[in-house]
Parts: sequence; structure tokens; C-alpha cells
Amino acid sequence: MLTILLIATVTFFMMHAIPGGPFSRERPLPDEIIAALNEKYHLNDPILKQYFDYMVGLATFNLGPSFRRTGFEVEELILLGFPISAKIGLMAIIIIILVGIPVGIVSALRQNKPADYFVMFIATLGVTIPSFVVAALFIYIFAGVLQWVDAFGLERPSSYIGPVLALVGYSLAFVSRLTRSSMLEVMRQDYIRTARANGLSRFKVIYKHALKNALIPVVTYLGPMVAAILTGSFVVEKVFTIPGIGKYFVQSVNDRDYTMIIGSTVFFAVLYVIMVLLVDVAYSLIDPRIRLGKKSE
Repeated sequence: MLTILLIATVTFFMMHAIPGGPFSRERPLPDEIIAALNEKYHLNDPILKQYFDYMVGLATFNLGPSFRRTGFEVEELILLGFPISAKIGLMAIIIIILVGIPVGIVSALRQNKPADYFVMFIATLGVTIPSFVVAALFIYIFAGVLQWVDAFGLERPSSYIGPVLALVGYSLAFVSRLTRSSMLEVMRQDYIRTARANGLSRFKVIYKHALKNALIPVVTYLGPMVAAILTGSFVVEKVFTIPGIGKYFVQSVNDRDYTMIIGSTVFFAVLYVIMVLLVDVAYSLIDPRIRLGKKSE
């Protein structure tokens, strides 16, 4: 709770410190209209009173009205955008886990062999190529040249392919590399050599003794990754014109929509904290020697 309060506080004062306001335009509005809007949304109040009122609303799950989307509360916009972002994100997360971890294990077990070199080459490309480049290339090739899928929106099932691939790229490559390096480190430990010396089968050594410890760094990364992917990639949603929470956040930054910016940031922070807590729980499930709030002895 303290983390959420701190994030909300910092974001609130940073937004109000930026020059301009939510009603600034390239063609300025008349002073009378701006004064009326500021009065309506209480932006004329002292900054500390605005902060106190916002925190009271936040405590009651009221994130306030959007300044630039008339008639919408911030929580309504989040509820509209998050399911779309989460649907795409869940597809990406499933692919990352089901493909990235096994590929990393295989690469580690075949270290310095052609399969390992191939996996590391593809993983390096995945880490270095930005998601917006993947998205742009996908649109150009598959939507423009081949015309197999729609360039924008989510009108058909095939429309999900591009956004999912763009989201998957970096994280899939990183999980593969992290799993490989963690697996190689664990396989060099003394207890693994002891297990081999005791005549245990290769399968038991790898999947019963090595894998559970090798997965701990991977799970540590997966927690924040899941939070980031579920809340939508700002760039990917912008490129594919997807009405997810990421797109709303980008637009709110451009519009200086204070309440939407703070609300989206707080929502992401809450999801992030939840995922970190789930990672702690996952530690104890992977290795029973690890207990919540205690160090293994």
C-alpha cells in the first residue's frame, strides 16, 4: 500500500509540474472557457487540496473524470481498455512460457552444438529488434504485400497475430536466454555432480533437481513481465490501432489528461505489486525450502 501511495504521489505532483494543462490546445481556447473548465474540475484549488481530494477518491476507488474524454470516468476507460490489452497479453504470455522455457532448457543441454547456436542467434535478434520494428515489418509484409491479415484493429482472429508476435519478441528471447544461462549455472553445482555420481538417471537429475532451481530467476523475471504485457504495450497498441489501455495512456500523455495518466499509472503499479507477491508464492511452490518472509537455512 505504501508503494502505491508513493507512486500516486510522485505522479500527481510531476503531472502538475509540467508546463501547460489538460485544456491547452494548439489553437488556444478563450480565457473564459479555460477558467470555466478549471472551475468545473477544481483545478483552481490549491495544489495540496487537489492532492488530498484525489487521494480520498483513490482510497474509495474513484479515479475521477477524464479531462479530455467528456462523460467518462477514468475507471470506466480502464475497464474498457484493459480486457482488450489483457486478451492479447495472455496469448503472448502463454507463448513466452510454453516456448521460451523449453527452448532455453534444450539450448543449455546442447551447449556449443548447432541447436544451441541457432537458438542463441534467434534470441539475440529477438532481444535487439524493438517491438515497433517487428510490428511495422509485420504490417508491411503480411498486411501490405501479402494482404493475409488486417493492418489495424482486431476485427478478425487473424488480426491478433501481429500484436501478439510484436509483444512476444523481446520477452520470448530474454526468457530463453535466461533459462539457458540459469540452467547451465545449476548444472555445474556440486549437488548435481553428486546426484549423477549416485547413479540417478539423466531425466531425474535435470527435471527433479536442476530445473526447479534454474526456474527461480526465470520466475523472478516473469512477474514484472506479466504485469507489463497485461497492461498493454503502448507502442504496439499505437501501431496496430488497438483500443487497449496502452493506447489510452499514450493519448492521455499527449493530452495532459492528469487523472487518466495518474489512474493508469496507479493501475499498473497495483498489478505490478500483485505479480511480485505471486512471484514470492511461486518461489515456495518451486522449492519448498523457501518460505514466505523467511530465508532458507
